[in-house]
Amino acid sequence: MNNDIWPMVHTERAALIDDLAHLDDERWGQPSLCEGWTVHDVAAHLVHSARTTRLGFVVGLVRERFDFDRQNARGVERERGASPQETLQRLRQVASRRSTPPAPLDSRLVEEVVHGEDIRRALGLTHSYPPEAVTRALRLQARTPASFGGAKELTARVRLTAVDTDLSIGDGPEVRGPALSLLLAVSGRRVALEDLDGPGIATLVTSCR
Repeated sequence: MNNDIWPMVHTERAALIDDLAHLDDERWGQPSLCEGWTVHDVAAHLVHSARTTRLGFVVGLVRERFDFDRQNARGVERERGASPQETLQRLRQVASRRSTPPAPLDSRLVEEVVHGEDIRRALGLTHSYPPEAVTRALRLQARTPASFGGAKELTARVRLTAVDTDLSIGDGPEVRGPALSLLLAVSGRRVALEDLDGPGIATLVTSCR
């Protein structure tokens, strides 16, 4: 199953590059859904993520004294070009890479889908993601602890049910909605909550604060 990850990742990178290529510099400077980061910052993060190797991740984490957020911020600083076009060119250069940190390969789908939406929803753009990419990303988030950016603890308290695919995860009051919106919500993106409903929504709202 792992060998089929990379074609999906590469397809999503190419699609985002195409969307970014049509933006003027002003739109690159708009806030993304990722708190504290502009569209430009998220694009730089995706360059950094695509370049990251297993060894490089460990070395970088030690260098930043095991502060994961600071490691990410340092990566954005390093990969953010002097102009949007320079960063876009860097993204093109890494689009076909198969590097990965020491994490499940499905984390590459989480990166591309969630951060793709961090950019697109902030700009009013839409994109149709492969259902398999979204569901695999959501399943990974559901079994990843919150300390690593996941929602394992949350899905012990609510049941996530996708209305557009055969997927139901977790235990507790149900939250229903599109799989993409469920993925974004458990990844802390409040904007996705308006797409969801069900008796477990209050628990989900609290988790996104």
